[in-house]
Amino acid sequence: MRYMSWVRGNKDYGPPPAALMAAMAAAGDEQYKSGVMVDTGGLSTLAEGGGKLTLSGGKITDGPYSEAKEIVGGYAILNAESREAAIEGARWVLEVHKEHWPEWEGEVEIRQMYTDGGDFPKA
Repeated sequence: MRYMSWVRGNKDYGPPPAALMAAMAAAGDEQYKSGVMVDTGGLSTLAEGGGKLTLSGGKITDGPYSEAKEIVGGYAILNAESREAAIEGARWVLEVHKEHWPEWEGEVEIRQMYTDGGDFPKA
């Protein structure tokens, strides 16, 4: 099964330390080689290069871009045999943050990716 995970800080801490990025690259390389990691990437903030569309009351609006309290910094797509394996496969991200950016606080969220191959839950 495929899972998507993303890292979300509880505020904008600015650019990550170089030591964190190096440690994440090294750990990520190991996961790529083992076949667990499929893809990764960093994400901009809405103000830096994003957009936000909202559907409410039958109308689609572009924006507004209020100051976000949570900043999504990056994502990963993982191959995992189970939800528990996906959670364990994403735990290293927080461990690396704890070691190389101790003042950073946030979370990693993991969600199963559904495919057209019948992964959707039955209603």
